Amino acid sequence: MHIIEVENKYYILATSSLADQRTMVLKQGDSFGIFDWLGDIHQVGAGTQGIYHNGTRFLSRLELNINGTRPLLLSASPREDNQVLVVDLTNPDLPMEEQQALKQDNIHIQRLKFLWQSKYYEKINLLNFGQEPAAFELEVHFHADYTDIFEIRGIPREQRGKKFPARQENGSLIFSYLGRDDVQRETKIHFSPQPVSIDHKTARYEIVLPPKHPMEIEIEIAFTENDEKTKPIGFEKARTAMNIFMERAHQYCAGILTSNDQFNDWINRSKSDLITMTTQTPHGLYPYAGVPWFSTPFGRDGIITALECLWVEPHLAKGVLQYLAHTQAREHNDFKDAEPGKILHETRGGEMANLKEIPFKMYYGTIDATPLFISLAGAYLERTNDVATIQNIWPHIKKALYWIDHYGDLDGDGFVEYKTKSSKGLTNQGWKDSEDSVFYQNGRLARDPIALCEVQGYVYDAKVRAAEIAGILGHTDLRDQLQEEARDLKVKFNEMFWSTEKQTYVLALDGDKKPCDVMSSNAGHCLFSGIATRERARLTAEKLMDERMFSGWGIRTIAEDEPRYNPMSYHNGSVWPHDNAIIAQGFARYGLMAEAAQTLTGIFETALFMPGKRLPELLCGFPRVKGKAPTLYPVACSPQAWAVGAVFMLLHACLGMQIDAAKNTITFCHPTLPSFLNDITISNLRLNNKQIVLQIRRNSEGMEVLVLSPGSDVEVKILKNEIPEFA
Repeated sequence: MHIIEVENKYYILATSSLADQRTMVLKQGDSFGIFDWLGDIHQVGAGTQGIYHNGTRFLSRLELNINGTRPLLLSASPREDNQVLVVDLTNPDLPMEEQQALKQDNIHIQRLKFLWQSKYYEKINLLNFGQEPAAFELEVHFHADYTDIFEIRGIPREQRGKKFPARQENGSLIFSYLGRDDVQRETKIHFSPQPVSIDHKTARYEIVLPPKHPMEIEIEIAFTENDEKTKPIGFEKARTAMNIFMERAHQYCAGILTSNDQFNDWINRSKSDLITMTTQTPHGLYPYAGVPWFSTPFGRDGIITALECLWVEPHLAKGVLQYLAHTQAREHNDFKDAEPGKILHETRGGEMANLKEIPFKMYYGTIDATPLFISLAGAYLERTNDVATIQNIWPHIKKALYWIDHYGDLDGDGFVEYKTKSSKGLTNQGWKDSEDSVFYQNGRLARDPIALCEVQGYVYDAKVRAAEIAGILGHTDLRDQLQEEARDLKVKFNEMFWSTEKQTYVLALDGDKKPCDVMSSNAGHCLFSGIATRERARLTAEKLMDERMFSGWGIRTIAEDEPRYNPMSYHNGSVWPHDNAIIAQGFARYGLMAEAAQTLTGIFETALFMPGKRLPELLCGFPRVKGKAPTLYPVACSPQAWAVGAVFMLLHACLGMQIDAAKNTITFCHPTLPSFLNDITISNLRLNNKQIVLQIRRNSEGMEVLVLSPGSDVEVKILKNEIPEFA
């Protein structure tokens, strides 16, 4: 595929489409792997296959052959909540010396593989279903190229470190590389049983397999940096430890069961993917953004994922808040786009980040993560009443507020703008961070500093939430000040950001306060935050749901009649699940429940066409055509955390649910269900150390909510006529 946006130096090069080379993904901790459907790693097309650790490809080849020939694929699928890949293979027709040829389909080869704590584990099960003994040679080929993930994304490098010849040590095969950052990276491959021979790239087994006689081969590969000590522990012991971890992870998340089996499959896939994407850090759980390009903590992505999942898994939000508080910027650093109080955009491992060839070791080039951090803190407090955690991060909330007023507002006009200071940083710093994503009505790119419409909404919500927190913590003067600032911002925003011509909020204001009068999904985020007036929320919703914006699969990033519309672009006409979820939550905030249900329906019907019902990061924005599946975006991340979380926020929006832990109440405001759902049962919904079971179902009068957990003292209310109030 041709490169679409060559001017963007961090654009992910699309040399071939992920849609035309089926791959399987594993992710655990700081490691992830991309395999073909035979369970191999080999460099074809975009050359992304491999096992990566801390931003570097530690294994670039892993190929299994029988007598020099690739086996035949029977099936391949993930198992055990996404953590184990199972590949079933069989032999092709094989010539055998002094015997009749071994016919196809006599040997069953099963490959089980998973990642756990910086290691890759594989068990190869062999079973002969023939009538005679089978003799053949099994080979496994390896290589490690230690390519930085930004090299794979297309960033050229003039110099690299030193790769050493592969060596054998105590029966293991070891690849090693000394980077220019003075980090020694090693790939240590251990075999059980030992092969007949090992050379610099191949392990060989001479197999004689009697009929119905099983044989197992285990491969354990450790990824280490700077002489980290590691010992083989074996496939079964590692698998047991992983399964225990997974069982504990599932216990915290609410269960959702509906009347629609396909919707249940989507929920279950999303729940498993959420656990896969979540990594334990020293500060708590954190959802890494996406595989392969963004398997690392991102501030904005982590916050939005936590908001999407807050009602089903609030513990995730706690980890995100604590991690981002710990990594909050403390000083000025133009190369990192850092200023005191600013919340992290992303952090990267790898040689290029260590050498500052890219600015992303600790990079702060995001305009929205800082107010969203405050919003998440307020939402988490409402959901959990965990005052102790909020008290602990209160100094960081105040620093974030200070950044908004003193650094975020570049020209003192009351709006928060961005302008990159880093020579290698991002030009655009909202969630649509492509270089061509902010433009005027004539298609010309906007001049910075740029004030995005949704960012002003995030700031508004941050001040409303911070005022609530300040009041709870006893800081009444600050509470009153923040409430007044929020009210003033809402009035000024609606004066400056409304497009009379298009009857929606403009995309942005440029450095001269000239509007980028573009119909975009960004306007829907203004409903999510509550900065929109009631009448303008209704008008904006009408625009978002007309055929120029709503493709049939979901809401596009910009309208079909805008000059830069391209349904195959990253941000100028595509459909993003998380974007739709945020907008649906905004619809629900203003009582626009039919629009919320329509959005959920479009995204659900998209999921039905996805392999395993896993939503990708984005899809192309072509209009829906009867009988035709949605069009995949060529290099979308999958799984991707905020796409995974979208189903939970979409469902939350349709239910109009609000959980207030301090008041011990669960309120359903104008709940509705799309036509394909008749009832929903929510189990293990944790509130004030109790587990609540609820059922929401359709009846002749509309919707009803039943509390199924005995002895529950939670107050459950359903509001059918009341209209929400806003600050």
